[in-house]
Parts: sequence; structure tokens; C-alpha cells
Amino acid sequence: MINIPSTVKISLRALMVNRMRSVLTMLGIIIGVASVITMMAVGTGAGRKISEQMATIGSNLLMVFSGAATSGGQRMGAGTQPTLTVGDVEAIRRECGAVEDAAPLVNSTMQVVYGNQNWSTIIIGTTPNMLDIREWGVAAGRPFMEEDVRSASKVCLLGQTVADNLFGGMDPVGQTVRIKDVPFTVIGLLRKKGQNPSGQDQDDTIYLPITTAQKRLFGSTLYNMVRIIFIKTRSFEDLEPAERQVTELLRQRHHIGPRQDDDFSVRNLTQIMQSAEQSVSIITALLSAIASVSLLVGGIGIMNIMLVSVTERTKEIGIRMAVGAKAADIRFQFIIEALLLSLIGGMGGIAIGAAGSALISVFADWPTIITAWSILMAFGFSVAVGIFFGFYPAYKASLLNPIEALRYE
Repeated sequence: MINIPSTVKISLRALMVNRMRSVLTMLGIIIGVASVITMMAVGTGAGRKISEQMATIGSNLLMVFSGAATSGGQRMGAGTQPTLTVGDVEAIRRECGAVEDAAPLVNSTMQVVYGNQNWSTIIIGTTPNMLDIREWGVAAGRPFMEEDVRSASKVCLLGQTVADNLFGGMDPVGQTVRIKDVPFTVIGLLRKKGQNPSGQDQDDTIYLPITTAQKRLFGSTLYNMVRIIFIKTRSFEDLEPAERQVTELLRQRHHIGPRQDDDFSVRNLTQIMQSAEQSVSIITALLSAIASVSLLVGGIGIMNIMLVSVTERTKEIGIRMAVGAKAADIRFQFIIEALLLSLIGGMGGIAIGAAGSALISVFADWPTIITAWSILMAFGFSVAVGIFFGFYPAYKASLLNPIEALRYE
């Protein structure tokens, strides 16, 4: 029966005799494990960041954009030609069974002034339910109401970025700001949202009642027209039915024939998020596979060193066989040595991978998430490499003839 504790001690002693060679042998495993862990941490962090950014927009959302304007034979892009109306919003809310709520949006970039401070920001005109659809609350004050929309009240909600640039640390609620020389009373401060997936600061905005924006700021050409419709479905499963229902309804309302192109576009934000996450997962898997190549290189290094060790210790193997060691004992000893190199290298790789991930988070300002799965996978792979590449040298050592091994110089 193989004496495992004794074999481990002998293997450790053999590795300690050539410390530098053992360290250099482990280096390939260390680099491989560290690379796999770091790459997976970066990829997982990227996926989490995308999810968080998409969550700031809202869940179960569809966005309907107006058509594209044409100038000089060139189409200018979605939203440049107003083709959606407030009536479309009401019809979607009323006739599409998969839709929970819908809200219109008109927007433009304008200069806002408070005292001797001014700031260029995005002015958004909408209805009160937009905040519910986008799951966006107020940090101070109150949101505007339906009564504010009906009366086109000169009230507004400030995003955190606008408030910081105009008011500094002062409470903006109750103060008056001017947009195109029109005074607006600040009735609320929106909670911080952060960046959206395209990198735009969502807090750099001002929300107004849609009627106020249309009548007092954007001009009569946009009255009753909207650029974007935000739609919230009842559940994730309702996104595709809602998209079909909205498309059919708008084509009917806009009198679009069977062979005519839509004068609007519908985008499923959840599908966009899933596509982005899937792309990140593929890139992470690819990077991890590339990093795993260094593990294979490290395994080949282990096999080479173990073969050299077999040659150097031929006489020792002969003596052990002469005093009663069996072929299985010799095999086991060399496999244990290879496994110890992989285990120690794997643990070192885990430590370096964790440190590397932390440094990337600090210096690159990029979120990294180390999961138990990535550690287990990298460590398990390193152990498998040690066993696999250690088997052949061990097998070769066990086949040595004791008499010839004793004569070896």
C-alpha cells in the first residue's frame, strides 16, 4: 500500500533541493491562473456594469422613435422628423393589452440660468407617469402632477448634475431658474441616476410638463407632437407581444400601406441589454481561453522539468526499487511532485489574479468581480494540467530497470 504522507514529504524534499528550478517551473501555472482569473473578473465586471446601466433606464421598456427627416437626399436618423403624437400615446395605453403604461417625450438642449450661473443641459417635456415608467424618484421636493400638465405650469425638476452646477451645495427646491428667459420654479430634485449604456449623464437634464415645454419653449411647430414614446410592459414576457401590438397600431393610425416603410422605429431595450451581455460573455470566454494557453505552456514546462528530474534521479530510483519500492510507488511520487508544483502555482496564481483585478479596478476605474466559479475553474484546470503532464514522466520513471538504474552515472 502506498504511504501517502511519506511520499508527499519525499516529493517536497525533492522540490526544495532545486528551489529556483521549481519556482521557474511554477511560473507558467502562476501566470496562467492569474490571467484566467483576471480576465474573467474583468468580463464579469463589464457584464454587471452593463446590467446596472440598463437598469437605470428602467425595466421592461420599449422606446418608439419618430421617423427620419430627409435633407438633400440624405436621411438624418430616427427622431429627426416628428411623426408621433400625444394621441398615439393615449391609443397605445388604451388599445395595447401587453402595455402597462406609456409616456411621451419631447427634448431639446438649452441654456438654463440661475443668478450669475448658467448651464447648457437637456430639457425634457413629458407627463408625470414618465418617472414611474423609468423608475425614477425625487430626492427632494415633489414631482409635477397632471394639473401642472393641464395648466402648462412653469415648474421643473432638476437632475443632480444641473443642480450641482447651478446651485452648488444649496437646496434648489423653491428657487427660480430661467430657460429662454422664461422663469420656472424648481419643485423637485431628481434622484441620481448616473450614466446610461451609451455613456450619457442622465442627471444632466431638466424635466418639465410636456405642455409647458411645447407651448413656452419649443414653439408651436412641435405642439401635440412627440419625439419619443416610452412604453413599459406588464412583464418581461410581454415585451415582444407589446412590440407587435404597438407596431400594428401605429401603422394603422399613420395610414401606412402594406409595402410602405414605417415612419417610426421601435427598440426593445431589454433585447439590447441581453445582446450586449452576450457579447461581453463571448469576449470573456475568448480572453479566458487565450489566457488558458499559458496554463498549457506551464504544463509542458512541468513535464519537461519532470523528465529532466527522472534522468537526474535515475540512480535514486534504482536504489528505491532495489529496497522494495514498486513501479506504482515511483509513479505516484513523480505525479505527486507534478501535482505539488501545480497546486502551489495555482494558489500563487489566485493571489496574483486577485491583486491584478483589484489594481485594474483602482487604476482603470473599471469594475472587476472575482467569482468562486472563476477561482475553482482556474485552480481545477491547473491541478488537471499537473496530473496530465506529470503522468508521462512518472510512467517513464516506473519503467526503469533497477539494475540499469543503479549503474547509471
